[in-house]
Amino acid sequence: MRRMMTSLAAFLFCAAPAPAQQINEEYVAGANQGFASDQGRTAAWHLADHRKMAAAMSALKPQRAGVVDAFVVAAGFDSDPVFTREASEAARVLARRFDGVGRSILIAAGEKTAPNGSPANLATALAAVAARMNLKEDVLVLFITTHGAPRIGLAYKDEGKAFGAVSPLHLSALLNELGFERRLIILSACYSGQFVAPLAYPGSIIVTAADDDRTSFGCNPSNDWTFFGDALINHALRQPQPLEKAIEQANALIGKWETDKGLTASLPRHFIGFEAKTWLKALETRMPASAAPKTGRPAIEE
Repeated sequence: MRRMMTSLAAFLFCAAPAPAQQINEEYVAGANQGFASDQGRTAAWHLADHRKMAAAMSALKPQRAGVVDAFVVAAGFDSDPVFTREASEAARVLARRFDGVGRSILIAAGEKTAPNGSPANLATALAAVAARMNLKEDVLVLFITTHGAPRIGLAYKDEGKAFGAVSPLHLSALLNELGFERRLIILSACYSGQFVAPLAYPGSIIVTAADDDRTSFGCNPSNDWTFFGDALINHALRQPQPLEKAIEQANALIGKWETDKGLTASLPRHFIGFEAKTWLKALETRMPASAAPKTGRPAIEE
C-alpha cells in the first residue's frame, strides 16, 4: 500500500496524466475508496483542523420548513493557491446566488483559516449538511476545484504533507449514502467529465470543466481563477440569469479563451435532470436581481 500511494502521488503531481488504459488499476482502486495519506502532521495541527471543522459545522443555519434551501459546500482539494482562491470565492458567489448565506462550508487545502480540503473533511462537511437539510426539500450545491486525472478523478494534495484522490465511483457512493436527492455539482478539474454519468440522476445537475478525455486550463498557482472558474463562477453566475444561460455564457467564454491561446478545446460538459428543474426554479425565484462585481485577475492573463 505504501508503494502504491507513493507511486500514485508521483503520477498525480509530478507527471502529465497517462492515457486511461495505461493507468495502474491500484491507483483506480485507491481513488474508489477516497483514499488519503497525511504525513508529518503534528497533533496540534490535527486538533486545530478538528476545531475549524467543528466551528464550520456548528455555524450552519437550519433549513426553513416549506422553503427550498440551498446548502453550499465548496472545496479546494489542492494547496496550490489558485484552488484556494477559487474555492473561497466560489463559496461566496454560490451562497449569494442561491440564498445560501449562513448555510455554507468552505474547506481548502493550504488555507489557514478554513478546515483542510481533504477527502475526509469533504465527507464530514457533506454529512453535516445532510443532517441540517430536509433531504426531500432542500438542495446540496457542491463545488470542488483541483487537479484531475483520467479514471482516478479528483486529486488531493496539501503542501507535500498529504495526497489522495476521489473517484467518480466514490463521490457517487458518498452522495447516495448521505441521501442527497437534489444536488447541483460543479467540478473544476481536468477530465472532470468522467463524473457526469455516475452522478446523473433525475434530481441532479452536474457541470464540469472538461470532457472525460480533456484537460482544462488556468491552474497556474499564481492565478486567481482557472478558465472554468473564471467563466462560470466569476462571470456567468454573478449575473441575474438562469443557470442554463449561465452555462452557455461560460462555455462560450472558455471556447474563446482557448481558441485565442491556441489550446485544445476542453469541451465542458453538463447534465440537467428532468426533476431538477423544479427545485432550480424555486431557487432562482430568489436569485439576486443585480449583478455582483467580478474579482481577481482574469484567468486569460495567466
